[in-house]
Amino acid sequence: MTQTPHRPARPGQRDPHARARRPPRVHRAWWVAVAAFVALVGAASFRAAPGVLIDPLHAEFGWSRGLISGAVSLNLVLYGLTAPFAAALMDRFGMRKVVASALLLVAAGSGLTVFMNAGWQLVLCWGVLVGLGTGSMALAFVATVVNRWFVARRGLVTGVLTAGSAAGQLVFLPLVAWTAERYDWRTATLAVTFAALAVVPLVLWLLRDHPRDVDTTRYGAGPEETVAQEQDAAREAGAGGAAGRALRALREAARTKAFWLLAGTFAICGASTNGLIQTHFVPAAHDHGMPVTAAAGLLAVIGVFDLVGTVASGWFTDRYDSRRLLAVYYGLRGVSLMFLPMLLADSVHPPMLFFIVFYGLDWVATVPPTVALCREHFGDDGAIVFGWVLASHQVGAGLVALGTGVIRDVTGSYDTAWYTSGALCAAAALMALVIRRRPERMRAVPA
Repeated sequence: MTQTPHRPARPGQRDPHARARRPPRVHRAWWVAVAAFVALVGAASFRAAPGVLIDPLHAEFGWSRGLISGAVSLNLVLYGLTAPFAAALMDRFGMRKVVASALLLVAAGSGLTVFMNAGWQLVLCWGVLVGLGTGSMALAFVATVVNRWFVARRGLVTGVLTAGSAAGQLVFLPLVAWTAERYDWRTATLAVTFAALAVVPLVLWLLRDHPRDVDTTRYGAGPEETVAQEQDAAREAGAGGAAGRALRALREAARTKAFWLLAGTFAICGASTNGLIQTHFVPAAHDHGMPVTAAAGLLAVIGVFDLVGTVASGWFTDRYDSRRLLAVYYGLRGVSLMFLPMLLADSVHPPMLFFIVFYGLDWVATVPPTVALCREHFGDDGAIVFGWVLASHQVGAGLVALGTGVIRDVTGSYDTAWYTSGALCAAAALMALVIRRRPERMRAVPA
């Protein structure tokens, strides 16, 4: 039986094979971004819990706020230290496997807390298991998705994914607080467990490791450029293993002044957000008589405005000098923290709402310009170097989370922590301006 050859359509006649060759209306990169966004929100669900569970755990077990804050501190530090290795593991084994495994680890760490009756078990579950799981889906995951799947709209996509991660932590707060108050803290942690598990099927369905896996190219890039860069990345990932590549990237980056300035500013970023406000704002407001659910609701509002601020920051990063953006963000954040001790009260009032909106817009607006500077200075290793910069972010967050808990135990007030963090933000603004622009001819081609 002979096969009828395909004849081209006559002028004005529809080609019956045209549908098969028509490119999809929505580029696959956007579906990958959707899966990454949902995964980041799912992982963030647990990171919302500690801020509203400090008082319930203190009441039930009699553990000091220093001990509970120590578990949160370990979580934050491991979150950061895991990030650069996770970025390299994604290069070696693929994003889909690493992210799905991380979500299962978060679910295990959260679910096992219902059986704990000793402080070391809190440290193991909250600190180790959840710290490793969430660290595997840290902002280095954002940088990996953006570098692999986008050439155009990088700043915007970085802003959206970053906002999803940060806002998810805060938007979940009212639900976790309401569940803990209406039922108990165990029910709240189980709800978080199921939230993390629910995201796994979506990740396995939509997330893909490289554009070549689905016969496409990066959004905004030509086929030849994309294939060449992916082959280079694959060769680097295979050389020395994931851990070897992560350590090699750190060793090379550590020789530059830009790396230490970025790490220093981002450490202060973590100290003034995750370590201070996210962990201690609710108990600090409760000290002034504000109901826990009301304080958690204020943090949720921060999460909503964080979406706006971070997406806008991504847009600005595509158009303006990232160093100056960072200086503005840190400077304004420092000023707002100096005013916070005067705003805390037993009820929500307009000046407090102004602080919440302002702080929300600035919450993680620092991420898109920081990612852009890592890409500008470190090229193909930009995502992994950003993982190490993120490690400094979480080390700063962990130190301040622990230190603030100790300050509260010793002085009976959080005021010293607010003022100290405000001064650190002013220092970060100056550090950002010191970062030099890399000459165009010396910049590596972005991955």
